[in-house]
Amino acid sequence: MSVQSVDRALDVLEALAAHGGEAGLSEIAARTGLPYGTIHRLLQTLLVRGYVRQESDRRYALGGALVRLGGVAERMVGVWAQPYLAKMVELSGETANLAVLEGDFIVYVAQVPSPRRLRMFAEVGRRVLPHSTAVGKVLLADRPDGEAMAVFERTGMPRRTANTITDAGAMRAELATVRDRGYAMDLGEEELGVHCLAVPVNDGARVVAAMSVSGPAERIEALDRDELAEGMRKIALDFGRELGSSNGW
Repeated sequence: MSVQSVDRALDVLEALAAHGGEAGLSEIAARTGLPYGTIHRLLQTLLVRGYVRQESDRRYALGGALVRLGGVAERMVGVWAQPYLAKMVELSGETANLAVLEGDFIVYVAQVPSPRRLRMFAEVGRRVLPHSTAVGKVLLADRPDGEAMAVFERTGMPRRTANTITDAGAMRAELATVRDRGYAMDLGEEELGVHCLAVPVNDGARVVAAMSVSGPAERIEALDRDELAEGMRKIALDFGRELGSSNGW
C-alpha cells in the first residue's frame, strides 16, 4: 500500500529531475498534475530536509541531500548489475557497461571488461553528454520528444568526432529510430574507432538505466546487431525485474 504524501513528494522530485534538476512551480504542477497548494507544502518539507533548494529567482532545484542518497544507490545498483553485465560480456565478447542519466549528463556506474587483449574502457563515474553515446540515446528516447530535445538544447550537442550528431532534426529522427527498434547505436560518435550498442533497463515503472556493450568498430560491426540486441534486452529485462522487485532504485 502506498502512502499518498510520500508518492506526491517523490512525484515532485521526479518532476524536478525531468526538467534538468530545476523548475518553477507551474512546471512542477504541469508535470505532476498536483494542486499548487499541495506542491508548495511538499516543497517546504523537502526544503527543510535539504532535498530541494530555492534559487534566487524563486525556482526550485534538487538539493544536496540527494547526492548522499544517490551515491549510495548508484554503488549498490552497480554491485547488483555485475552478474548481468558479465552475461552481456559472455554474449558479445565485448566490454559491458551500466549507465544512468543524472540531470543532463550520462554517468557510468558499473562495468565488466572484455576478456580480450584489445578492449574498451569507460571509467566508472565518468560523466559524458548523452547525444554522442548509445546509452544516452536509449535513456532520452524513453522521454517525451520535447523533454528529450530540451536536454540537447541545453547541452548544445558539441561535436566529439566527425560522426557526432549535432543537428536537432537529425537527433529527433535518431531517437525515433531508437524507439522503433528498441536499441541505440554509437557509431564512432563519442570516440573514433569505437562502436557501442545499448538497451534500456526498465524496473517495471520506467526506464532507469541503460546497459551497453562497446568495442572496436570492426568487431562490433561483425556481430548481428538485431540478434545481439535481442539477447541484451533479455538480460536487461531480468535486471530490471530485480530492481523492481527489490525496490532498489
